[in-house]
Order: sequence, then structure tokens, then C-alpha cells
Amino acid sequence: MKTISCVLTLMLACTSIVYAASPKDVPVKDMVTVVDLGAKTCIPCKMMVPVLDAMEKQYQGKAAIVFIDVRENPEQVTTFGIRAIPTQIFFDKTGKEVYRHEGFLDAQPFSEMLDKLLAN
Repeated sequence: MKTISCVLTLMLACTSIVYAASPKDVPVKDMVTVVDLGAKTCIPCKMMVPVLDAMEKQYQGKAAIVFIDVRENPEQVTTFGIRAIPTQIFFDKTGKEVYRHEGFLDAQPFSEMLDKLLAN
């Protein structure tokens, strides 16, 4: 278990695709946006890193994928109404929240929601 934890920590530290944006920049203007609110020390949040990385690569230039660490930005818990981490919030191009998920979200439902938003 300790080895898995170390590997996940290393994956999180080495990821350059998923970025921590300024919370005031979310949602990204005129772009479908997904914000993942979590913490670098949360196990389910660490499990999201490969999913977020894959989504950023797959939707580069089409959708913004943003990570906000709520332990570093605790005010965002209230701003986004977070009850559990990780939480993924999907925004359409107009900045309207259209879907919210609490907990780990696998790549398939993640991409299905992005495809739906991009089709509109």
C-alpha cells in the first residue's frame, strides 16, 4: 500500500497537463470547462490524476480541464458548494453549471459528458 501511495504521489507531482488555475478563472470564458476540486493528499483525488491527464490530452483546445486543491484554496469549498472531494463540475460554453459529480469519475463517463457539452 505504501508503494502505491508513493507512485500516486509521484504521478501527481509530475503531471504537467492538469493544472491548478486561479479559482477566479473558472469557468474559462467561452469554453466548455471541467473543474475538479480535490486535494493532493486525498486518495480518490490522486486516482483522478490519470483521468484528468487523459481528458486534457483528448480535449486539448476544445475544453478546459482545471484542478483546484481545496486545501490550498479552502474558500473554494464555499464558492463551489463542495460537500465531498473529489468533485467534478462541468460548465457549458456560457459558464453555466450543467453537471456535478462527487467522488472518483472514470474516463468513459467523463468523456461522454464532455462530448455531450461540445455537441451543443
